[in-house]
Amino acid sequence: MTTTTIDAAEAGFFGALADDWWNPAGSSAMLHRINPLRLRYIRDATGRDPRARRPFAGLTALDVGCGAGLLAEPLARMGAAVTGIDAAPENVAAAKAHAAAGGLSIAYRAAPVEVLVDEGSTFDLVTCLEVVEHVVDRPAFLGHLWTLTASGGTLVMSTPNRTALSYATLIVGAERIARTIPRGAHDWAKFVTPDELTAELAAAGFVVTDTTGLTWRPGTGFALGRDTLVNYYLTAVPA
Repeated sequence: MTTTTIDAAEAGFFGALADDWWNPAGSSAMLHRINPLRLRYIRDATGRDPRARRPFAGLTALDVGCGAGLLAEPLARMGAAVTGIDAAPENVAAAKAHAAAGGLSIAYRAAPVEVLVDEGSTFDLVTCLEVVEHVVDRPAFLGHLWTLTASGGTLVMSTPNRTALSYATLIVGAERIARTIPRGAHDWAKFVTPDELTAELAAAGFVVTDTTGLTWRPGTGFALGRDTLVNYYLTAVPA
């Protein structure tokens, strides 16, 4: 197997939160709140019918850094054949247990992307949400995502931008003051700007087709839009 892009310390940090992933008021509360926006963005990025009950029917999907399955489960319910991988075995165990309790068939694996690359796997949809800021050797990791994205397929990513506002919002505000994100979840120095990520994806063989910001405003909550200063979503396709 090629050299892993997993950061063992990061995997251990998030693995310790495994039992709390599905608690909507727990350490993953923020992910629960933005999940509907995530799914809407992915649906639009893949050009699926917003009126369909199962808009992802017929798609094979890989959720990289799946945690305990907060995204993988609704993707499966909406018709995709889902594989979820995570660096933390604790998260995968929690994901398997939750999916089994809900009668969902999802192929969860405690494995790095390199294992699937070595197996020759490809997927119509690859999602990598709030993950790229936690890996070792980002260019190599993006290259693996290219290998895993089928010809004609779609990669959807989200990640924090590296700005003064993201530091104030995510690290000072969310981690240290409001404590809506576990303290230590982010390393601001590993955040990546949209321009940097677009260039690195191009070097890996992708073309970025969309970049959309995720914002929060008092009274309206989370919304997708032009403002990428704190966090953003990105769609890319193999060149």
